[in-house]
Amino acid sequence: MTTVGNGTPSARASAGRFFAGPLRDYVLAGLGRPINVLQAGCLAPLRELGISELEEGGFDVSVSIVDGDDPLARQVLGQTGGAYDEVFVGDLRTVSLPPRGFDVVYCGRLLERVPHVELVLDRLTSALRPGGLLLIRVADRDSASALLDRRLPGPLRHVIWHRLRPGIPGPFPAIYERTVSERGIASYALMRGLVIAQRSAERTIPATHGRLSSSVRITCAVISRLSNGRFGNAHDELLYVIRKPQDRFARVV
Repeated sequence: MTTVGNGTPSARASAGRFFAGPLRDYVLAGLGRPINVLQAGCLAPLRELGISELEEGGFDVSVSIVDGDDPLARQVLGQTGGAYDEVFVGDLRTVSLPPRGFDVVYCGRLLERVPHVELVLDRLTSALRPGGLLLIRVADRDSASALLDRRLPGPLRHVIWHRLRPGIPGPFPAIYERTVSERGIASYALMRGLVIAQRSAERTIPATHGRLSSSVRITCAVISRLSNGRFGNAHDELLYVIRKPQDRFARVV
């Protein structure tokens, strides 16, 4: 499976442990039946789910991908789309996905760059089977790095993107709606009757890449200090394992 992504090795390892464990438990509880995974967002680092290890263990795992119909997403999908069982492209609010067709939806590095986040999550949740897992990896709107990403001029964002993510088309829009935060995700889950099983916060700004990375880290520290911690610098990403209840009377999409 071809994937793209970035972040420090320690952050990648931490996210891998965070997501791979619940997914493996889910697969083992499925008594050997095939598992369908939907990767939501072409930048999601799918290797964090440990799918290759599951396949090596004899489990049948199919992976599809969905993203918006925009030039950057299509460029990435053009490079990696052949590695997926099925590719869905369209307006993420209305894109045609099989209802209750997936056991796991992994939404990684998508929500911070799209509008109408709640409607997008509704579409992804409707594609999830009862009892299935919604895995979210998202840049925290309330972090110093997210504020910096929103405020930087386009040419500078372009330089930073290509220095820190060589070979990956971008940068994608920096939208960061209010739902893209700890409070926003918690509110969404509560209103939709979803259960947050696990939550974690990670710092992913790489320590390599010399002066550029150092400048970004220093700038984020200054932002946090000047905002009296309103925009934090302890982490820049939020990770969630969210379960869609089996109860057919629960308030789910």
